Amino acid sequence: MAVDPQPPSTIDPAPRRRGCGKPILVLLLLALVAAGIFALWAWITLSYDYADGERAGYVQKFSNKGWICKTWEGELAMVNLPGAMPEIFYFSVRDDAVAEQINQTMGQRVTLHYEQHVGVPTSCFGETDYYVTDVRPVKP
Repeated sequence: MAVDPQPPSTIDPAPRRRGCGKPILVLLLLALVAAGIFALWAWITLSYDYADGERAGYVQKFSNKGWICKTWEGELAMVNLPGAMPEIFYFSVRDDAVAEQINQTMGQRVTLHYEQHVGVPTSCFGETDYYVTDVRPVKP
């Protein structure tokens, strides 16, 4: 008696993977869109200023701060009347050339020109909303 060979198998020897790359692609696309929105928001808030002006006084503190994002941060003591408590104006500097000018005029009365940028998304651009763009010593 002859033995019949086994019938062909209906089981696929190599099962197909279904949709494994699709969720990863969607997450990658969402991450790229979020990064684009973040970059656009940062660009808009740093390109347009809410206000600009000048403040005069003595720079009493100025340092390059931060663990990852190093920014120049300072304090300007504004004395309105002799003997009065000074009002402190906190500011940030993004330009190293302006920071060098401020370092050279420490201890002198100066006028700082600033721009106020509201809504900057991170402190990597500066800890305050006030960014100094120019410094001039005040002649006595």
